[in-house]
Amino acid sequence: MLGFTLAALAAVTAPMTTPGPNGDLAGTFVDAGKGSPVVLIIPGSGPTDREGNNPLGVKAAPYRMLAEALAAKGVSTLRADKRGMFGSRAAIADANDVRIADYATDALKWVDALRKRTGAKCVWLLGHSEGAIVALAAGQQPQGVCGLILVAGPGRKLGAILREQLQANPANAPLFPQAMAALDSLEAGKTVDTTAMPAALMPLFNAKVQPFLIDLLAQDPAKLAAATRLPMLIVRGGKDIQVAAADLAALDAARPDAVVLSPPNMNHVLKDVAGDERASNLATYADPDLPIDPILVDAIAEFVKARR
Repeated sequence: MLGFTLAALAAVTAPMTTPGPNGDLAGTFVDAGKGSPVVLIIPGSGPTDREGNNPLGVKAAPYRMLAEALAAKGVSTLRADKRGMFGSRAAIADANDVRIADYATDALKWVDALRKRTGAKCVWLLGHSEGAIVALAAGQQPQGVCGLILVAGPGRKLGAILREQLQANPANAPLFPQAMAALDSLEAGKTVDTTAMPAALMPLFNAKVQPFLIDLLAQDPAKLAAATRLPMLIVRGGKDIQVAAADLAALDAARPDAVVLSPPNMNHVLKDVAGDERASNLATYADPDLPIDPILVDAIAEFVKARR
């Protein structure tokens, strides 16, 4: 027997656009049928495309696989490229010239476009990683938003998380003084001179992204979560090596009425990991054949269908 549901067979995938500042924002719409819940998938940090991949080594296609799995459960999705990148590159001239508020504005534009296309009274915002902060920011303007699904999202300010990540690897010890000083400066709203900065720190503190990083470091996810009454699902996998259990706890404390999910074997790219070795965990980031964690898919589908 073929492993397809009727919902999966009925789903139709098509390109979709909506106007951006200077040109169109582009995405892929997976239509699971009339009356199905609609979820907007908001991508994570850096040059992450609508599939969930980026040129820094992530090839696992988690957003495409999540969209396909949700379609099989009767849930429609839109996954989009960020303004200035990939299919949305015409939206702005410089992809680095953005702030969280800009991404939130784009998310709300997609909400309006999806409501018009589908007739849905509202759209769910699913933010992954940094995208969870975007979803929280967009959720401060709840018109047309059903609720928020925060997947592998930070619950604390980014500075605390970056310091933990840097200190987790003893090999980074020689970099600590400059890295911590740079974070201190950026948190104070001041850019950093990278002239004498070690090459290993340049991807994080690249001068072109520092204005965005200053804005990102100022965001308080827990405070944003507490400021909205929208229905909320908070998810953090037990094998996530980028977002800590403390982040899940912070969001849970901010919104004790939210539904909380912790798939025990799911990592940051939404795939299951068998062991605790960092190398095997990271290997899944480049594996587009490894399925999405089924607990995550079932929970999202149940959550959005129960709140139509």
